[in-house]
Amino acid sequence: MKHQGSCHCGNVAFEVEGEIKGAMSCNCSMCQRKGSLLWFVPRDSLKVSTPEDASRVYLFNKHLLKHRFCPACGIHPYAEGKDPKGNDMAAINIRCLEGIDLASVPVTHFDGRSR
Repeated sequence: MKHQGSCHCGNVAFEVEGEIKGAMSCNCSMCQRKGSLLWFVPRDSLKVSTPEDASRVYLFNKHLLKHRFCPACGIHPYAEGKDPKGNDMAAINIRCLEGIDLASVPVTHFDGRSR
């Protein structure tokens, strides 16, 4: 299934393919403040439809994820990095996807604060 997503103002827009079977809520200092619900997919499942320079990158802690955000509205729609096996992956903020019933998505809590 294809999902359309974007930041609030639409300057950062994308399409992602896959079935959302669950999302992760992390309590690290970054995710706690963003309030994102992350769905991890292979990087090639994410197709960014706006120019790369429409978003900015924020790195923190171990610099393992490139947190992409819109410099105009400040929303963080996705991040890019590697999974534990070294494969390219994307972490999609499902709150930025159109037509998602968030209450129907099972959420796993991750203790990122302890890492």
